[in-house]
Amino acid sequence: VQLQASGGGLAQAGDSLRLSCASSGRTFGRDTAAWFRQAPGKEREFVAATFRSYGRAYYADSVKGRFTISRDNAKNTVYLQMNSLKPEDTGVYYCAADGSVIMTSMRSPSAYLSWGQGTLVTVSS
Repeated sequence: VQLQASGGGLAQAGDSLRLSCASSGRTFGRDTAAWFRQAPGKEREFVAATFRSYGRAYYADSVKGRFTISRDNAKNTVYLQMNSLKPEDTGVYYCAADGSVIMTSMRSPSAYLSWGQGTLVTVSS
């Protein structure tokens, strides 16, 4: 199972970026798929998740209203649309997926077995 994240880059505050996470060898259809990020010197933190096949989205408070997670099961791809970017959004963004995540652990990195390699997002002020 491989997850390939892409779409990161350099942006200015207020800009938008869209991250993609494509899966090979795994279908997202029944998985919980999530995005995490890690800023330099900080722990990996939850950004957003779409829970199993229900499709309901959950967000960290820091990105609620600005970021949107979506999934295209036919393409085995999960997206993270990031609008109104802020310098504090800077970090390496990782996608993750797992079929056994329960709701109470959805925001924990340890709940996910499959991870993408990360894509760097840098937001300047």
